[in-house]
Amino acid sequence: MSNFDLKTLKNCGEDVRISRFVEIVRPHLVSIGNHVAIDSGFYMTTGGDLGDHIHIAAHVAVVGGEKAFLKMGHFTNIAVGGRIICGSDEFLGEGLITAPGIPDRFRDNIKTNPVVFEDFANLGANVVILPGVTLGEGSVVGACSLVIEDTKPWTIYAGTPARPIKARKSKKMLDFAGRLGYR
Repeated sequence: MSNFDLKTLKNCGEDVRISRFVEIVRPHLVSIGNHVAIDSGFYMTTGGDLGDHIHIAAHVAVVGGEKAFLKMGHFTNIAVGGRIICGSDEFLGEGLITAPGIPDRFRDNIKTNPVVFEDFANLGANVVILPGVTLGEGSVVGACSLVIEDTKPWTIYAGTPARPIKARKSKKMLDFAGRLGYR
């Protein structure tokens, strides 16, 4: 049972299941498509656009603040413990490090770049994604990896930093998705 009020979201599709132990700090900046499940411990401080057929597992954090953004295409997933960083202190700047109560005029070092999951992109457990990364269509990132740059479509990545390790087949997935109405 969910205590999260779906009416507070910018938009919400059908068959959306959100655990009662979820915190979306700015729900008015988040749109959720159809057939989405978000498990306990999810924490989000950014705006977002989540497509259809998405699963976000337990203890996932999406951070970066009000000006940051996460876009998840259709048939995408984040496994347990994922960390999606859409905005962060840029330590080369001269402003103060982000902390509660510090006005924006003293923080000229915040870097916000959207993180984008193209359709069919998936993350393994405990993966960290840095600001500005686009996960190419159908790419998969293995557990405990750090993604610092865009991934190529239909490629499997692993490591710190994540590197391509092999191609991924797409035909059957695209066929199944087509049967569900995906174009």
